[in-house]
Amino acid sequence: MNRRSFLRNATTLGAAAVALPTLAAGYGFAEATHLHIDRQTIAVPRLPAAFRGLTVAFVTDIHHGPFVSEADVAAVIRTTMALAPDLIVLGGDYSLRETRYVAPCFDLLAALTAPLGVYGVLGNHDYRHGLAETRAGMRKAGVVELTNRGVPLEVSGERLHLAGVDDLWYGQPDTAAALRGVAATDACVLVSHNPDFAETLRDRRVGLVLSGHTHGGQVVLPGYGAPAVPSRYGQKYAHGLVEAPATQVYISAGTGMSVLPVRVGCRPEITRITLA
Repeated sequence: MNRRSFLRNATTLGAAAVALPTLAAGYGFAEATHLHIDRQTIAVPRLPAAFRGLTVAFVTDIHHGPFVSEADVAAVIRTTMALAPDLIVLGGDYSLRETRYVAPCFDLLAALTAPLGVYGVLGNHDYRHGLAETRAGMRKAGVVELTNRGVPLEVSGERLHLAGVDDLWYGQPDTAAALRGVAATDACVLVSHNPDFAETLRDRRVGLVLSGHTHGGQVVLPGYGAPAVPSRYGQKYAHGLVEAPATQVYISAGTGMSVLPVRVGCRPEITRITLA
């Protein structure tokens, strides 16, 4: 290589070195708003025939705040309603960083409706950035809070128990309270913001746990996975359908962001679950 070729190649490489971080950031910003529908069919033990084929929209980790605008939240709600689910479940972490983001989020969430209702649990950020405001917002929006409690859902005289527990990091999860009134022969779906809760769950009345919290890692590298997952169990509870010691867990990547305003290799998602 002569001197002229060397200088030309060096200049090209230097320009690329400057441009790549900008391009990567641009890709991360673009992917962060590219909403994905994750369609799952999940078998729930002891599920009554009347509930087979019913659909659940699971929406979690909205994180309305500096990274997620009201327009972004509105897009999530429009998409959720377009799925026409029989049941809507919210997995917590509705806002990020400041209490002022809580009320506007729930003003938008009030548009969610489903034949079997809209239910939700609390996440760690809800405790950190306005617990009282979040609970007030849930009530105003018509979201039934499932903190350490459950409700029986009825279709054609048959019953599915939907339960929820408190946040693992900041709350006090109480499985016994959440499953009060659930018989060993009942089908039960339990919502826990943090999937690590399922690792210590030993009650086999729970046939499925729905969780968020991990954002799928938010940044996922090809051939490596997510460099950072907020779980004691590493990649296990990053995303998707996972077997816990006593039940199965579905972990959604969620729709919002925290820490960084980007997603790479991990699009924001709403999960549409068909019960089987």
